[in-house]
Amino acid sequence: MKRILILSGLILTCGSYLSSQNIPDSFRSKVPRFTYSNNQDTQLKELQSDPLLLRFAKSRQEQAINKHRPFYHFISPEGRLNDPNGLCYWNGSYHLFYQAYPPEDPRQHWGHAVSSDLLHWKDLPYAIYPSPEEKVYSGATLVENGRVIAMYHGVKAGTMVATSDDPLLLNWNKLSGKAVISLPRPGEKLPYNVFDPCIWKNGNYYYTLLAGTRPVGPGGKNVRAHFLFRSKNLEKWEYLHPFVENDLYGLVGDDGACPYFWPIGDKGKYILLHFSHMSGGKYLIGNYDTARNKFVVTDGGNFNHGPVSYGGVHAPSAFPDGKGGVVCIFNTNSGQPIASGNFTEMMTLPLYLTLDNEERLNITTAADMSLIRKEQKEIKEMLLPANKEISLNGISGNAMEIDLTMDMKRSKNLEIDVLASPDKKEYTRILFYKDGGYPNRIYPNGKGRYSAIAIDNSRSSVNPKVTPRVVETANVWIAPDEPLNIRIFIDKSIVEVFVNGKQYIAVRAYPDLENSNGVYIRSQGNDALLKSLKAWQMKNIYSGTQ
Repeated sequence: MKRILILSGLILTCGSYLSSQNIPDSFRSKVPRFTYSNNQDTQLKELQSDPLLLRFAKSRQEQAINKHRPFYHFISPEGRLNDPNGLCYWNGSYHLFYQAYPPEDPRQHWGHAVSSDLLHWKDLPYAIYPSPEEKVYSGATLVENGRVIAMYHGVKAGTMVATSDDPLLLNWNKLSGKAVISLPRPGEKLPYNVFDPCIWKNGNYYYTLLAGTRPVGPGGKNVRAHFLFRSKNLEKWEYLHPFVENDLYGLVGDDGACPYFWPIGDKGKYILLHFSHMSGGKYLIGNYDTARNKFVVTDGGNFNHGPVSYGGVHAPSAFPDGKGGVVCIFNTNSGQPIASGNFTEMMTLPLYLTLDNEERLNITTAADMSLIRKEQKEIKEMLLPANKEISLNGISGNAMEIDLTMDMKRSKNLEIDVLASPDKKEYTRILFYKDGGYPNRIYPNGKGRYSAIAIDNSRSSVNPKVTPRVVETANVWIAPDEPLNIRIFIDKSIVEVFVNGKQYIAVRAYPDLENSNGVYIRSQGNDALLKSLKAWQMKNIYSGTQ
């Protein structure tokens, strides 16, 4: 059985060794590292006794005592996680990489998990280790015939490229053993930043965007920037120019970290997903002018609707499904202090992004959620009298899905409280404001008004260590005769809400009381009609490790 241990920068096999040159000792990872066979059946056998996976399984058992650990969202098997990286589909499976912090060397490595359905994730060994870079920061992958290319930012090195072609993407080789786009030398001024990259291919060229900012905003303030490079061989890269034109959707102070540039829809549009260290996950939609190698923005928006920290939606990772949609996942920030080695951040549910007929972004779940549903409760129809809070008896839980359809009638405000204690000392409010969003002034002579969806976690926890967010509020277009559908996913310390397959918001919530699992509903001002409600308890995807 072929398995080679790589430790402290030495590759040990057949009694000989190769050593990396000119690499500071402090850059070499202290985490045990193995190489694996290229046959999937053999790889699976090797993994059964893999020391890292045995360690991960033990750690997951220890995580189970944390009352805020999720049932059906992905978290790192040991310690915290940060950005998702390189989400892709390869050899019949979905692969998720992420910034991991191994306990014996808590610098960023690329963690790795695999899934057949985007819900049940199996841990795999760390994929990409630091050296010659100090830390393995964020990047993306490109799936080609016969291999997967990872492009990422190597701290104190520059833009790195690694490739893998084995069945489970266990073995990664770094192209040239050094950065392919170097950081500036001391005193050197470049017309671009060297930071988080993404990668795609068009014709004979590979292309990459490098993220960053430039002080070219009003008053010399920083604004988001993306810089385009191209290469024929992945090793030698030519800088072209700034890539994005006509962007009025970014905030002054945003940056363009963790970019992902993919086609979306069936009308030649593209989406540029990215992250701001100020305001969280964002997107731009537009046209890819391949003659000029420019991205001309026509629309844009947010996945995070407030400051990036304190329980907000963070950075994306995404890939196109080849049918006009984009599969995307984000990590979410912690709303309480991060203790070394403890679970804190988690991934969102996988999202499926498409465009409607007016080229607005639609957002639904990318996974078949019925795979993890258990007991179902149902309410077929119920009048909601004005200004009366109603407890949905029999419908409660802290790991569940709720799917409800409303006829708002003349009501302008619907409130749904989840993770609620009976005395309401703790609860997380979901608020729908019919026609309460921005007026439709986007186009000349625009008519109508957007509705709005909000989550308020200011009373989610009595724990003084928890920091609440400002109310997360997003616009959503609901036509006058369109029924309101709200899907709510609750998982211990996260609440995610989908509205009519058009909008998505999420926050972290940390109820501290044992009985904070109730559900209440209220129509304010006027009566409303609850047309139907279904609720499911959800399975624990980690139950096999407990």
